Amino acid sequence: MAALSSTDEHLIDLDGQRLSWREAGTGAALVLLHGIGSNAGSWQRQLSAFPNHRVLAWNAPGYGDSSHLQEAAPDAGAYARVLTHWLEALGIQRIDLVGHSLGCLIAARFAADHPERVASLTLASIAAGHARLAPDDRKRLLDGRIGDVDELGPRGMAEKRGPRLLGPKATAEQIHQVIDAMAAVDPVGYAQAARMLSGGDILEDLQRLPESVPLQIVFGGADLITTPEANRRVASQVPRATVIEIPDAGHALSVDAAESFNAAIAAHLRT
Repeated sequence: MAALSSTDEHLIDLDGQRLSWREAGTGAALVLLHGIGSNAGSWQRQLSAFPNHRVLAWNAPGYGDSSHLQEAAPDAGAYARVLTHWLEALGIQRIDLVGHSLGCLIAARFAADHPERVASLTLASIAAGHARLAPDDRKRLLDGRIGDVDELGPRGMAEKRGPRLLGPKATAEQIHQVIDAMAAVDPVGYAQAARMLSGGDILEDLQRLPESVPLQIVFGGADLITTPEANRRVASQVPRATVIEIPDAGHALSVDAAESFNAAIAAHLRT
């Protein structure tokens, strides 16, 4: 399992599953999991914001230089198993874990399966999964998401969807950053992630999460994708969770509300 590094990213072969990531700093491990239209680069305002931690932001399977999963329609467990394998390869036993949007499904599954390895869990802009929707609604949402990539291409899809990820005070630079990240998606990896979202149910995993794992939920007051109401519905099922709303922030908290988001993460760290 030899690791290679480049200027910006590291790469490791996990017995045939290639996994790439960015990291900065030393100390206890803080792991960041991005959303469906994003990648490790979206965490650039977080990588150096926690001086006492080794901050690692992965490219999920099918993103960046990470290879696809074998399953055409993987579930959250398939991604969580790669996360487990990656941490073991790096010799990391215990982590503070942050999931954003789709990354919340992966983070919750990992934490529920390995609570002893999670010092704290932060779920931001929660994509709860569509498993509890009516079948016709699930199909419509999945077909629409994959159809945008097929019909418009990654760049066209990003220009259509990207600006809605940000709050009303977003700058032109932030809008371009979000669009560029979304335009970099690989259609196959994106489709796999979309199918995982379609079949996902974060509440099942949160109900398995023991109280020994500190949990907080963070969301933007102007989130049009995973709305404040949707985040609060998830939070209502886990009453012990700390809930933080960042006013005027959109879905992409790591970009347009970095300072407030980083402060919320820092306050919740346990390692």
